[in-house]
Amino acid sequence: MEDILNYLLKESGIRYRDTVAIGVSGGPDSMALLDMVIKLKRELDLIVVVCHVNHNVREESKEEEAYLREFCKEQGLQFEGMIITNYGDDNFHNEARTIRYNFFDRVCKEYNARFLMTAHHGDDLVETILMRIVRGSTLKGYSGFSRVIEKDEYTILRPLVSVTKDELTKYCEENNIKFFIDKSNMKDVYTRNRYRKYVLPFLKSEDPLVHEKFLKFSETLMEYNNYVDREMNLVINKVFKGGILNIPKFRELDHLIQTKIIYNILEKIYGDDLFIITNTHVKLIFDLINGERANSVVHLPNNVKVIKAYTDISFSFDDEEYDLYEIEINDVVNLPNGKNIETVTVSDDTSNYVTRFNSNEVVLPLYVRTRRNGDKLIVKGMEGHKKVNDIFIDSKISNKDRNMWPIVCDAKDNIVWIPGLKKSKFDKEKTEEYDIILRYY
Repeated sequence: MEDILNYLLKESGIRYRDTVAIGVSGGPDSMALLDMVIKLKRELDLIVVVCHVNHNVREESKEEEAYLREFCKEQGLQFEGMIITNYGDDNFHNEARTIRYNFFDRVCKEYNARFLMTAHHGDDLVETILMRIVRGSTLKGYSGFSRVIEKDEYTILRPLVSVTKDELTKYCEENNIKFFIDKSNMKDVYTRNRYRKYVLPFLKSEDPLVHEKFLKFSETLMEYNNYVDREMNLVINKVFKGGILNIPKFRELDHLIQTKIIYNILEKIYGDDLFIITNTHVKLIFDLINGERANSVVHLPNNVKVIKAYTDISFSFDDEEYDLYEIEINDVVNLPNGKNIETVTVSDDTSNYVTRFNSNEVVLPLYVRTRRNGDKLIVKGMEGHKKVNDIFIDSKISNKDRNMWPIVCDAKDNIVWIPGLKKSKFDKEKTEEYDIILRYY
């Protein structure tokens, strides 16, 4: 363990009188790390904050928390604890991890800690990599986790990744360090536990130093991942702007960069829940992008939907609702889509953004509303009606925008104008008689 102490003292970046937070469960790995941090504290006069999460699923948890609280008092360490009182329907281990790191983040910010240490060790890394390989992941995911992670306000350190749990347990026993064993870590109901009980012992029987090989594998993949990330960052803003992915520009990129961009978008949407996204989900997105249908939707976990609208891909939520509206048109109407319809006295514009009516031919007052099923318009210059939905399709308006697009009607609900798209038979030329001018902008 001298190598770890030397790393913390000389290479980690920890300086004299720094504030350091450390996640401590009470198990042999975190208690071994805590002992090393206490030794480091004596060398550098550190302020150490012990962060303990009581997962509230075992009777022994109260005893473990009480011991740690008293231990910190004796050692002159700050103690911050929390109890998880409620779990949702998510995967237990992943949900507990999210809660833990949110707690660690709050503590680090409260104490202005420059570093957060966790006791992840070599066995944890092997298990994580194997689980990701079997489940499917990204280049970054296959690398497991990093020894060092730079956050905005502090750095996460995992100094134990080069040693095994057996070595840490032995360290505790040789130094008379009290620790607790969480028996739930051996229950087969949890995926990680099955790797821990059955796969890891086999690998160690093949090579007792297999964790070192996995660490090298992790570092190599992370190096390649960082390179690809840099290449991706050079082009992502050219193809993904304002939450919209431009399909033609996206297709020009190398497939590896394309995949990186998709995962980058999904990571922003899912955050710590990204683990629920599999290769199958990503393939669905690629099928959507490369498919021939102009308008289509793919549904992802947590009510996320990916929407294709002609040359654009957008990401939103299934439970996203839009407000129905019907507003009488007077001077100016501020529309929910951020645009306006204004009554003006003069205009030279003859585009679809301006229309002119004779009040003797339409039934006042005029209204603007959202579309309805079965809406039809007698398009200026055409015979018969045309479905509003077909006009949207011809104009390549996305499904999302169609829901908010303004439809102008008279008092008898005759559609007289689709602003920006089509004029009706009621529209008047500049040379004809009219007394109403509406402008859409």
